[in-house]
Amino acid sequence: KTFQHYLGSDCHRTYSCVHCRAHLAGHTDLISKSFQGSQGRAYLFNEVVNVDSGTPQERLLLTGMHAVSDIHCKCCKTTLGWKYERAYENSQKYKEGKFIIELIHMIKDNGW
Repeated sequence: KTFQHYLGSDCHRTYSCVHCRAHLAGHTDLISKSFQGSQGRAYLFNEVVNVDSGTPQERLLLTGMHAVSDIHCKCCKTTLGWKYERAYENSQKYKEGKFIIELIHMIKDNGW
């Protein structure tokens, strides 16, 4: 059985998996709404919950070469986006350790 992490009552606005409604991130962890995923628009988050990471791979993205790990919902196993493990361009270093979740895979919950 998978145990979900629930964002507490102090987190009034949350982003959840559209497929199973597991919490993914709080609004306070949102860094940017101006990212592009493989399936359309995506958001960049500082921290996420209820995700597992795959094996890091080097990928050429719109902003250059990065080492990224796909992230999957722990509850329904849907691929949600990726985690930036390493950025090779100095201007992209701020992304390291951050997470991309594609809009097609999340919904806004609680207090929107």
